[in-house]
Amino acid sequence: MKVGIISDTHGCEMHWALAYDKYFKDADLIIHAGDVLYHGPRNPMLEDYNPAGLAARINNCPVPVLIAKGNCDSEVDAMVLELPVESPYVYAMIDGFRIVATHGHKVMRDAEKDAMAGHLRADLFISGHIHTNVLERRGQTIFLNPGSPALSNRADKRQTVAVLDDTEIRIIDIQTDEVLMRLDRNEHKHC
Repeated sequence: MKVGIISDTHGCEMHWALAYDKYFKDADLIIHAGDVLYHGPRNPMLEDYNPAGLAARINNCPVPVLIAKGNCDSEVDAMVLELPVESPYVYAMIDGFRIVATHGHKVMRDAEKDAMAGHLRADLFISGHIHTNVLERRGQTIFLNPGSPALSNRADKRQTVAVLDDTEIRIIDIQTDEVLMRLDRNEHKHC
């Protein structure tokens, strides 16, 4: 199993393309934690901003893509994407591993995330929104924020995505290929 995990692309076509070509093209599934196309007026204009091009790439992606609706994902954006962008969360089960993804703007605090993850018995709980990496285990759940491949809030501005496979979860700098964080997905897991 291999799952590509991305969030907060904000219309940056080539950042998606770089992440896809390097890490996702052989994935079984891609999960996008929201804020897909729209960049917003409060953010500085990005050289790579091309929401129509990004929509075309996602629509033609040979790997299935699941998208959780973010706070910047509008009805107009959903009209150009051929995939549903309606639900505030997505739920997937792969090889018995339960994955929940939400953008994170409606469940900002750890206690809220813990409660949702517990209710849905999530093995992996993905959120985005803050453009900063998180990779930690709390109880039986791994909490992940892949950061953003386009608009990083990291102090070093690294642009990141995550990859889940049979053994671990990695957060990767898409420019340098450096693994910034990793976690054994089965460590401390009780059956």
